[in-house]
Amino acid sequence: MRTIDFRFRPNTPEIINGIKNSAMFKAACKAIGFDARQAQPLPEIVAGLDRLGVELGVITGRDCETTYGFPANNPSVLEFCRAYPRKFVGFWGIDPHKKMAAVREVEHAVRELGMKGIAIDPYLTHIPASEARFYPLYAKCCELGVPVFITMAPPPQVPGAILEYADPRDVDKVARDFPELVLIMSHGGYPFVNEAIYTCLRNANVYMDISEYERAPMVDVYVRAMNETIGDKVLFASAHPFVELADALDAYAAFPLREDARRKVMYENARRVLGLTSGVKA
Repeated sequence: MRTIDFRFRPNTPEIINGIKNSAMFKAACKAIGFDARQAQPLPEIVAGLDRLGVELGVITGRDCETTYGFPANNPSVLEFCRAYPRKFVGFWGIDPHKKMAAVREVEHAVRELGMKGIAIDPYLTHIPASEARFYPLYAKCCELGVPVFITMAPPPQVPGAILEYADPRDVDKVARDFPELVLIMSHGGYPFVNEAIYTCLRNANVYMDISEYERAPMVDVYVRAMNETIGDKVLFASAHPFVELADALDAYAAFPLREDARRKVMYENARRVLGLTSGVKA
């Protein structure tokens, strides 16, 4: 089955070391055993994607420089997308605390660098997705016609990050205020499972992935929702290298999904969100 991975990051040595030594995730990496992840050269990673039948990988950047003093990883996103433009598309990480500079950066990233959207991390910027500092960014994305990827579900032991900053109910507020803006919640909005599902169900412009939570408690609720209510609103994503892509694919293969729901989740929904299908863009 053709597959698009909507949250993939190549596990090159620079990326692995950058994650392990970051101000945000250093303690979390130790807690989850991330140090065991193996680095690979980029051509080998791309060959692995081909072998697993992954047609395209969406790479999301991250900028939380104001809150953690750690430089944005956007240059690596651009590097990967330019090296393999038929295999990777990029979403540029944006720090809302940078105010109008951030708004101008959105336009530059989309118009000049070819990014397909932006990525924000409310729990790392220490403000919820519905906070006013994000709104100029959403307005600019509406103007440019690109989606916003919102990182949810703070991992363990991230300094200063609290669950309140990653509540799907804040995404619901944004969806109300920007009905033409496509919003993608990562990690299933965990542990707010029912809230995330209902936010997708009641808003035509809200999608989610369940990366990193394919084997978590309540995953059966996500699977039932894919089959019965939001099969058009879920995107396959692995969160590689935090979760190995092959492991994520195995988890999805074991889900008791209807074949039409499986096609949508693994491939068709992502094409629609990325504007790769004919007809009306999501």
